Amino acid sequence: MSELPPDLPRLRTLEHWLVLSLARVRARIAEMETREARPARRPPEGPGWVLSFLREGGRPVADSIHIGDCWLAARHRKPLSRHEARRALTDGGIRACEICRPDSDLGILD
Repeated sequence: MSELPPDLPRLRTLEHWLVLSLARVRARIAEMETREARPARRPPEGPGWVLSFLREGGRPVADSIHIGDCWLAARHRKPLSRHEARRALTDGGIRACEICRPDSDLGILD
């Protein structure tokens, strides 16, 4: 016994539905191939870590270390190298951002 409809009108309807479905699948395949053919997005260039400053009495005061793209870093900031960021966290008494966790990224245990 066949799983296909027994009459011509229903077979034509099924054929039409399959053609439309195949067209949608092919369009999706083309979309995915185009997306995969694009070069991968590179992360924005910038510092790996930043020292964020707050203003107290009109003067900048070192506040915290952040990963370079952390949105919580203050507007006033200074880019740091890996070595400078590690040193500020361990010897400088500067706190690590509790959101982006640069101390974990730098391999410093709490």
